[in-house]
Amino acid sequence: METGGKSRKGAGGRKGGGGPKKKPVTRSVKAGLQFPVGRIGRYLKKGRYAQRVGTGAPVYLAAVLEYLAAEVLELAGNASRDNKKKSITPRHLLLAVRNDEELGKLLSGVTIAHGGVIPNINPILLPKKTDKAPKEPKSPSKATKSPKKA
Repeated sequence: METGGKSRKGAGGRKGGGGPKKKPVTRSVKAGLQFPVGRIGRYLKKGRYAQRVGTGAPVYLAAVLEYLAAEVLELAGNASRDNKKKSITPRHLLLAVRNDEELGKLLSGVTIAHGGVIPNINPILLPKKTDKAPKEPKSPSKATKSPKKA
């Protein structure tokens, strides 16, 4: 039996139901992360990777993804600074990933669009450095020592 006015869903049985509502705190804020824990959890469930998804799984995955993103962005930022640019381009991302051993191994099968290639010239193709460079010939008088005629 509802009397006119607003009904509160889910407030039944609690005392002091008319108090101010708490502001919701996201799981990302609770975990101290920038990446969205709730969205990652939703994708894990929707992707049917497993029948059930624990509460810690999306938090852990969000933390790992955030760390990887921060690592790549830091290296790409250094690459863009080295090239005297203010913005990060796909070229900088490629240089960052390929010049880092661990990231290069992780992303070995990945193609970065508009990234180009790592500058590399095979040493065999370079001109040979001859040890016997063309030395200046000694003056003819010193070069041929003939016995002095008296």
